[in-house]
Amino acid sequence: MVTPAMIWKPVKAPIAQTIEGEYIRLEKLVPARHSEDLWEVLQGPEADPVFWDFLPYGPFNNRETFDIWLDGYAISNDPLGFCVVDKHTGKAEGVLSLMSIVPAHGRLEVGHVAFGAPMQRTPKGTEAIYLLARQVFDAGYRRLEWKCDNRNQRSRRAAARFGFTPEGVFRQHMVVKNHNRDTAWFAILDSEWPPIKEAFEAWLAPENFKDGKQVKTLEQLRGVA
Repeated sequence: MVTPAMIWKPVKAPIAQTIEGEYIRLEKLVPARHSEDLWEVLQGPEADPVFWDFLPYGPFNNRETFDIWLDGYAISNDPLGFCVVDKHTGKAEGVLSLMSIVPAHGRLEVGHVAFGAPMQRTPKGTEAIYLLARQVFDAGYRRLEWKCDNRNQRSRRAAARFGFTPEGVFRQHMVVKNHNRDTAWFAILDSEWPPIKEAFEAWLAPENFKDGKQVKTLEQLRGVA
């Protein structure tokens, strides 16, 4: 069955620009400015080693190989890297990207998410996803994707928490670090974004936190049981 014709004009490719939030800001990844902080939080003694298990690169045994990777990441347009900077300390605490960018069809993906320990169990990671999603849909994109190794339970839980809808699993989709990867797909559509956006903003509001703990979860604010 042929779907009804629609009026659609391709959107512009995104650019890495500064996006201000309450707790963090997203900046274009610039190794000269961010590499020292990122090395410390992603590879230092307090770093969380788990996320490297499901990324196609890392962990890095020395600073030179880390800097080579970061330099290549910074000049790429797809993935398009953003650095997460704590607004209070001014320190870089993580990275994430827009990738698989297809402006002609209005779709792209958020990926290459690597948040350091200072972002764990704080609003900063949630705000980073919110700011990037808001930028995407404000620019006219129709679809924001989230993909992860189907074994990566932490990433799958995060996608569901953020409001991405599961769309199935691509079996034997990739070989990553000599392991088969079945890829779980999730997405938010532009028609689904307004209530998800409202829930993000309500969750991030100062009144939703008491003694540093959330009053309502994102799922509760979206009305999800």
